[in-house]
Amino acid sequence: MLDDPDIAAPGLEAGVRKLQKELSSGVVSLALLALVARAGEPLYGYQIAKELDSFGEGLPVKQGTLYPVLRSLESAGLVSSLVEPSVSGPPRRYYSVTEEGRQALTLWQGAWVRTREFVDAVLEGHRG
Repeated sequence: MLDDPDIAAPGLEAGVRKLQKELSSGVVSLALLALVARAGEPLYGYQIAKELDSFGEGLPVKQGTLYPVLRSLESAGLVSSLVEPSVSGPPRRYYSVTEEGRQALTLWQGAWVRTREFVDAVLEGHRG
């Protein structure tokens, strides 16, 4: 009940928002890398945003957050980009995963699974 911001006390609501922000910042790179890697073709920013939206509202990624994370992934060599002209507006930057990005995704997925399992175990009271 306390995770419902409509019924949470104001202080608790702020705490939920803070936790959501912290959790989101830690997994956005993983989600974007996975999405680009599994696309099978280069995607531009708006396509990526729409694809993320199609998974629901569990991890709201705003477009303002999307581009800095994509630039960070590109700086790290995990994705590459190519700018191409668009018939319906300004040029579009298309993103593709690199081989290094595929390798990183495998490692990041393992880290995510271990983290998720640990947190679930603590929340449910299960000891190893």
